[in-house]
Amino acid sequence: MNYWLVKSEPDVYSYERLESEGTTRWDGVRNYMARNNLRAMKTGDLCLYYHSNIGLAVVGIARVSREHYPDPTAESGDWSAVDLVPLKKFSRHVTLAEIKAHPAMQQLLLVRNPRISVMPVTPDEFSTLLAMGETTL
Repeated sequence: MNYWLVKSEPDVYSYERLESEGTTRWDGVRNYMARNNLRAMKTGDLCLYYHSNIGLAVVGIARVSREHYPDPTAESGDWSAVDLVPLKKFSRHVTLAEIKAHPAMQQLLLVRNPRISVMPVTPDEFSTLLAMGETTL
């Protein structure tokens, strides 16, 4: 299993909306590195759900329910989408400030390259973020 972090502005598509709808197509990604990360996702992989711009925090966990396929929102180019389902809301949101301050999080791409909207997370980073969020699977 691989671990990922996906970013969405909560006023555009919040974790609460994902829970309410039960599934979503993760589309609209127009960065090649993020697209390649989408293409590397496998069914069952877990994704940390990060609220960007507003909130700036990891708020939940989603699971990949469908591997990459052509993004139907792309008017041109070779872009991909995946489907996600909600798994669990974090007991406590983990803010970007907390993440940046944590010694074990210094190599996390969210800290080193925050503009990427879909990024890999190591198993240790995933476990640390779960512990910081007082959340277990």
